[in-house]
Amino acid sequence: MARTKTQIKSEITTPFMANETLSVKYGFAVGASFDSEFSIYSLENILFEIVALAIYLHEQFFDQHKKEVDEKLANEKSGTLPWYRTMALRFQDGFDLVPDQDYFDNGTATPEQIENSKIIKYSAVNEAEDSSRVIVKIAGETAGVLSPITQEQKDAFELTYMKEIKWAGIQITVINYLPDKLYLIIQIKRDALVLSSTGQSILYGNYPVNDAIEQFLKELPFDGDLRLSAIVDKLQTVPGVKDATILSAKSAWINPDTDGYESPLPINISTIPVSGYFEIQGFQDISYVV
Repeated sequence: MARTKTQIKSEITTPFMANETLSVKYGFAVGASFDSEFSIYSLENILFEIVALAIYLHEQFFDQHKKEVDEKLANEKSGTLPWYRTMALRFQDGFDLVPDQDYFDNGTATPEQIENSKIIKYSAVNEAEDSSRVIVKIAGETAGVLSPITQEQKDAFELTYMKEIKWAGIQITVINYLPDKLYLIIQIKRDALVLSSTGQSILYGNYPVNDAIEQFLKELPFDGDLRLSAIVDKLQTVPGVKDATILSAKSAWINPDTDGYESPLPINISTIPVSGYFEIQGFQDISYVV
């Protein structure tokens, strides 16, 4: 782990101040504090600051490099959960695998054709708690919005591609659901000079609370933990919002047996979406008080 610039400078100045020859030359007592003997504008201090900064940046580069190498090794190590996620994102619709390999034969395809074939834009992989099974959540995009891929595409991904590349004996469940429905009842204490009684910005004409919630859901990592406190924190940064209280929060998800949504269940503190992502069910239950 990289040292701080202060630590590095201290490790340079300590032996400098402990040097008897230099103490005679500069006239300071051996072991004295560098900061007490040298001005921040002195040539010595400036030189040590430059050297400490250079070393600090160098160590930061090494830390970042190590992090990237570790992540790449984790993602490339066959059979691990990160590897399954990497392979899911590499799936190419309409292309065939190279025989006996886990990568696709792109032949003479253009970079644009290759990129368009990568229909899985989001993936999260977990291991089932009650069985030896790998759960792969996936989602594509439609007009920039998260959405499931088609059933035909899912069959190609699950029944052919994953069956070909998975480790022997590993059972895989692919979750390709419509988004979990999110129901929020929120009370906003507003600044009457900034927001109207309906939450509309008096200056700009938009609805900043609605925009903030949508932005929050876009920023939430795929298969990420939705924390109610984080939503409140987000809303309290909105101009015109003095305070925000979530009176009720519920979510509903697809039941694979019926292919329909279950009844909404309360969210107490936080929840992870079964599908991997949420869709807010309107903003009609947001009320504004002064």
